[in-house]
Amino acid sequence: MFHLSRRIFITTSIMALTMAGCGADKPSVTTEVSLQPEVTIGETANLEVKILADIALNGSHGYDITRSLTTEIGPRLAGSPQEAKARRWASAKFEELGFTHIRTEPFPINGWMRGLETAQITKPYQQNLIITALGGSVATPEGGTQASVAYFEDYEALIAAPMGSLDGKIAYISGRMIKDRDGAGYGPANQKRRNGATEAAKRGALAVLIRSVGTDSHRMPHTGQMRYDDTIKKIPIAAMSGPDADQLDRIFTLVKDTGEDVEIKLRLNTRDLGEKTSGNVMAEIRGSEKPDEIILIGAHLDSWDMGTGAIDDGAGVGIVMGAAQVLLESGLKPKRTIRVVLYGSEEIGIVGAFAYAKKHADELSKHVIATESDFGAGKIYAIQSGKTLANKAAVAAMAPEFRYLGIQPKEGDTNGGPDIGPLSAEGVPTVRLNQDGTDYFDLHHTPDDTFDKIDPKAMQQNVAAYATLIWLASETDNNFRDE
Repeated sequence: MFHLSRRIFITTSIMALTMAGCGADKPSVTTEVSLQPEVTIGETANLEVKILADIALNGSHGYDITRSLTTEIGPRLAGSPQEAKARRWASAKFEELGFTHIRTEPFPINGWMRGLETAQITKPYQQNLIITALGGSVATPEGGTQASVAYFEDYEALIAAPMGSLDGKIAYISGRMIKDRDGAGYGPANQKRRNGATEAAKRGALAVLIRSVGTDSHRMPHTGQMRYDDTIKKIPIAAMSGPDADQLDRIFTLVKDTGEDVEIKLRLNTRDLGEKTSGNVMAEIRGSEKPDEIILIGAHLDSWDMGTGAIDDGAGVGIVMGAAQVLLESGLKPKRTIRVVLYGSEEIGIVGAFAYAKKHADELSKHVIATESDFGAGKIYAIQSGKTLANKAAVAAMAPEFRYLGIQPKEGDTNGGPDIGPLSAEGVPTVRLNQDGTDYFDLHHTPDDTFDKIDPKAMQQNVAAYATLIWLASETDNNFRDE
């Protein structure tokens, strides 16, 4: 615990220290107007929060951890040797930072990897397309698949197509994703990625191409996991970059009146690797008075293989580890246990999250509250609670403590994030610190997801917010649950 003189020094100095960094918070001027709001760092009257804020807002905890992960390990495809290396990195980093009860909990997954991936328009206008296989896709025949293309303006148009109408064809599904601060456009746009191969196969298609589920204008396709229905023939599926999708849309507009065929040759050399090992890595700051009561903060350790997994989700790893590191450095002793969980294999279907919920089923009633960071590294603008009355009341009581970071309450319910969903389904109370994700899907699942995209000042604000959250949740007498 800090001595009184230390606390007085922090109380009088933190305003000047934190305000000094505010000038760098303004977004740089680009050709596109940023929708990210200004966050004004202010003063908090809570003495312990002042201590945490002083450390977080003047440090580089999360930024340094993310830099280490993305530089020393790089991409971390689920089940790959790189993901295994990341688990070892995480255990060593937890030990280096002073955490206790460090452990890895392995579980099996089905491994997959991409190979050569090419596509060309062979007629009427010959040119190459920039594509990437979707996670889990089967391969094309060795020489590729070449066929006429059936155009669908969106996923709903494919669903409306009659059975048998795609016999011997490649289906192309366009449909733009809407850019939004909270990523609301992702769910609707993602239907074609998840279910496009199955729905096209039902109608006789040989393969599927989709417009990338993303919001950028760069020639970088977005990958991501797809799903098969085991009762339907499995066909290959790939995503093309936004500009290539625009080009194909224009070609279909030109041939609409002439009746000319658009023909594409697609080649994917993906591989099913069979059973592989993934795992969750976790560590704790043990509670001083209620060690059996758990506050869980998480992120996912795996990433797609095209970038270095910085935005998704190296930033989240840095934020939650960094926030707990700040608490350790502060000398403050939380009453409840803080558990940091780095989930494996989130990208292929939140497998690690389900594995955690199953393995820890007997102690879920002791999980006081849970949340994660998995939406990039943008500044947090809102705090949101889970669905029960007690959960809402407890989060509402904490919400004013976040105003010093420019964070306001948000209406509606949250399940805490993808990896927290299985816990929420079992009744664990949840909370979410909502980040500005206006530009998140410009980078998500692409080769452009690299460390240089992270703003150190925004990372400081995130770390401060999570440090504030875990401290307040550890000290309240509220258990966040309806009695």
